[in-house]
Amino acid sequence: MISFASDYLCGAHPQVLKRLVETNMEVLGGYGSDLYCQSAAAKIQAACACPKAEIYFLTGGTQTNQLIISAMLKSYEGVIAAKTGHISVHEAGAIEYTGHKVLELEGELGKLKADDLEDYIKTFFADENHEHMVFPGMVYISFPTEYGTLYSKKELEALAAVCHRHAIPLYIDGARLGYGLCSYENDLSLPEMAALCDVFYIGGTKVGALCGEAVVFPQGNPPQHLRTQIKQHGALLAKGRLLGVQFDALFTNDLYWHISQHAIAMAEKLKKILMAKGYEFFLQSSTNQQFVILDHKTMERLSSQVEFSFWEELDEDRSVVRFATSWSTKEEDLKVLEKLL
Repeated sequence: MISFASDYLCGAHPQVLKRLVETNMEVLGGYGSDLYCQSAAAKIQAACACPKAEIYFLTGGTQTNQLIISAMLKSYEGVIAAKTGHISVHEAGAIEYTGHKVLELEGELGKLKADDLEDYIKTFFADENHEHMVFPGMVYISFPTEYGTLYSKKELEALAAVCHRHAIPLYIDGARLGYGLCSYENDLSLPEMAALCDVFYIGGTKVGALCGEAVVFPQGNPPQHLRTQIKQHGALLAKGRLLGVQFDALFTNDLYWHISQHAIAMAEKLKKILMAKGYEFFLQSSTNQQFVILDHKTMERLSSQVEFSFWEELDEDRSVVRFATSWSTKEEDLKVLEKLL
């Protein structure tokens, strides 16, 4: 059985695992005070061209989204997100569990549009009853989106301008950030992205780490006492080294970017194989997630030998499925899939 079901199904990149083993017997401070967390933070500051940035290491994406959003919102505020956004669909109400509402907006291929965001905020404050409503206090987007699409530099600048005009922070979920930034169609650099948002995270779980996400506040202005709030949420690891060592390895000798480039190269080959075999794409994605329309008989035939993710039902005879590549995808996997198709 070969798998294209997701990008976090293997353990860790061998170089990351090697560093965990090499540092295993070192006696280090706890709760992120160790030298590897400090080294990783410095390397991330350099990669983002944000020397004042503050970086916090957390173990997973849902945990990160819940913590950062709840820490940055006031009690009467909610977070704006696309209806297809991860926090709206696949996080089991984690944001609402903290007492904050996800304010859904229609997106286009997973993306929010600046004009729609502007209209939503203006309409809210124009309503004479807005004091009885949940205030828009933050904007959440994913890069890449849940549909593997990307915000262009122009689109992100437009969204950021709306957020800054209304003094609402812009938060970017970067669970697959490396795969987005290394896409052949991407026109944004990491420093440019950092300059346009108030907070984002660099995904490790899906990009070569056993687990872990690096939250970045580019201007060095996190919510007050954020570390205390991290502990309140049960998210402060005593062995913070687990995350520091991994991110220190990922940001040494451009490993994070090499990992991401490999996944994109594999995705491009996957796309060519699917096209050559005549499969229909649900949408065009230039990242590591490819969405294909399969009739149910083909789904049943393939699923006995290859893993992929069900995404949504298109009609009574067909469904949209996702094939995902990752840092661990091998050429041999693609060759086997090509024969099965």
